[in-house]
Amino acid sequence: MREPYTQLYVHLVWATWDRLPLITEEIQPQIYACIKAECESLHAEVIALGGIANHVHLLARIPTTISIGILARQVKGASSHLITHHVGTQGFFKWQGGYGAFTVSKADVPRIRDYIYNQETHHRDRTLDAECEPD
Repeated sequence: MREPYTQLYVHLVWATWDRLPLITEEIQPQIYACIKAECESLHAEVIALGGIANHVHLLARIPTTISIGILARQVKGASSHLITHHVGTQGFFKWQGGYGAFTVSKADVPRIRDYIYNQETHHRDRTLDAECEPD
């Protein structure tokens, strides 16, 4: 092969500061659009993006040119900057410093994707997957 062929999937989870419900319905679309745009700029393919008011899940296929740490830092930083400097929220917005990162096999991508897209239901019905919800 002349070019590397990889199937590197990562599931990232990160929370708002002190898990406060800072991701309101008004700013969620802008946060998600920013995360998707930042992933695109890094050549990472967004497979699923979702969450609730206090945390975000991202499932992406990443290229060999970036690390998981760079991806997490870039999407968190860009979205935080957008909200605090351009959207003009009526209050405080900040992400926690850490994140959870899990490698995902290609066979598990559909299961994780569906889990992410159904975050509100899982949290409401308490049908959380411990592997997908770090503390």
